[in-house]
Amino acid sequence: MAGMELMLDWLHANAGKLLLFVIVFVAAAVASRLVKRWTIRLLNKTDVPSASIFANILRVLIWVVAASMVLQPVFGINPQTIITALGVGGVAISLGLKDTVANVIGGFGLMLGKVIQPGDEVTIASATGTVKDITWRHTVIRERNGNELVIPNSVLNTKELKKMPAANEALVTVPFTAKAGTDPDAMSARIVATVSAATADLALPGSTPLVKLTGFSPYGLEGEVWAFAKPGVFQSTMKDAVTRSLANADFLEQRAAIGE
Repeated sequence: MAGMELMLDWLHANAGKLLLFVIVFVAAAVASRLVKRWTIRLLNKTDVPSASIFANILRVLIWVVAASMVLQPVFGINPQTIITALGVGGVAISLGLKDTVANVIGGFGLMLGKVIQPGDEVTIASATGTVKDITWRHTVIRERNGNELVIPNSVLNTKELKKMPAANEALVTVPFTAKAGTDPDAMSARIVATVSAATADLALPGSTPLVKLTGFSPYGLEGEVWAFAKPGVFQSTMKDAVTRSLANADFLEQRAAIGE
């Protein structure tokens, strides 16, 4: 009973502080959500690439301001004391957070310099995919097979990064050998017609299969079929469809594949 009375007395004495804390917390939460929404809308109307890094920085600032508003009246902590402490321990903190700082700076460099933007097709560290988002610490790249790679921004600023047109990212190649004496133009036309019909539901809209002749062998004329898979289609699925469509073509030399 005495414990209950002590709790009620404490609540009565600190009701104002608790109310202020709740109000500031709710206001910060609402403002954080609104800022994220408004930031994305604003960036979509400008030539500045839209990524969560900008919204996240603003949200952090909102919570920092909210914390500074309640430290003194609610917890009795002078914000200047924390600032002083951070100044004294700044060296240690900077050493401990050097990777985080490098990632934040790297993220801003990538975005403001328009090195990459959400939606770009890129290749980095032998991985190829679409940039899904750039956060304050890392960049998310989604591969065609659905895997998502999380790469620190600092790595993107130090590794070789290759931006690719959508057609290059979608490209699959299937080698073939045409029988000796085959007319190249007629053969190319037949391959394009056959592959186009077989991959109509898989191909990148607006693309057409290409036939590239690459040289000669004891079996005949060497070449490749180039086809382009639409987003969401595995490259292996596209390659399988192309191969199946040409499996029984009478102008191709099948023995070349098995080395007879």
